[in-house]
Amino acid sequence: MHTAGEAMDSRERVLASINHQRPDRVPCDLWAEPGVWERLKKDLRADSEEAVRTALDIDIRYISPTYPPDTITNGVKQNMWGERWEKTSTVYGLEWEHTRGVLIDAENQSDLEAFPWPTCDQVDYSHVREDVRRYEGRAIFYGNADFFERPGLVRGLENILVDVMINQDMVDYLQERFVSFFIEDFYRTMEAAGRKIDVFWALTDLGTQERLLMGRDAMDHYIFKPLKRLADVVHREGVKLMFHSCGAVREVIPDLIACGVDILNPLQPAAKGMEPAGLKKDFGKDIAFHGGIDIQYLLPRKTPEVVASETHRVARLLCEQGGYILSPSHNIQLDTPTENIQAMYRMEARRLS
Repeated sequence: MHTAGEAMDSRERVLASINHQRPDRVPCDLWAEPGVWERLKKDLRADSEEAVRTALDIDIRYISPTYPPDTITNGVKQNMWGERWEKTSTVYGLEWEHTRGVLIDAENQSDLEAFPWPTCDQVDYSHVREDVRRYEGRAIFYGNADFFERPGLVRGLENILVDVMINQDMVDYLQERFVSFFIEDFYRTMEAAGRKIDVFWALTDLGTQERLLMGRDAMDHYIFKPLKRLADVVHREGVKLMFHSCGAVREVIPDLIACGVDILNPLQPAAKGMEPAGLKKDFGKDIAFHGGIDIQYLLPRKTPEVVASETHRVARLLCEQGGYILSPSHNIQLDTPTENIQAMYRMEARRLS
């Protein structure tokens, strides 16, 4: 137990905040696109992503076993699930963008069953314990369990939204393949980690900038039911659950709390109804927030001084009695200058006083 003003290590700071206790200062995390990580390494004279996190005093570390490698055939990259990407020209150069998933033309459940689905026997867990040991004193996050959007990218997002209405058995089959894998993978990773995982995170985007993507009946069956199943599993192991969804999701925050979600990410303040003050007032006693520093208008467009000031305002608002982890409202994009990233993580922006 820490007394007021006593310094905490990163893990203690994060867990205190998740448990709605006042930390010594605001805990923080860093999410960024690959190109931003490369630029930060150069600008901060860091030789690795870990060195970047250390330079910015980031409290959280992510671990992962080693999954089967992606393959590239005729310029198309495919992962173990059948998601596919192609290089696309952008203002920042060539970037991998999603293309037609491997099951986009499936006509029935038999077509889905014919795909060589991955199993946990194909995953290498041998290095996980050493990864955890290396990050002693940091909060350990693990997961990336997408149980609707990723199946949709394999099946085709338009297809799966139609399937929700007329091919429910196909959606049920896809979800069971994904969820059952994530649960077994969680247990194996917990064992490999010496049971030292603090937070498991699941994800699937539920909202656009203005509204929810699906109606309530569909959400009850395809979102809340599998999410509660995952929450029950991780809570039995003493692990907290973080759920990631972009967009305007205020309407379903009570449902996410009822499912057992401990932390909501990424708190997109530019989306309708997602203003931090209102969310803290209405839900702050029941759920913690991770994110909240706007990547759409604040980080890419404002001065470092404005970024630091707004970060401090949001951090104090959301973390006065705990319940907040400072982080961008999604992966920082290439349009955000390094100076603004540094400003977000300045110590004065992370103090509670």
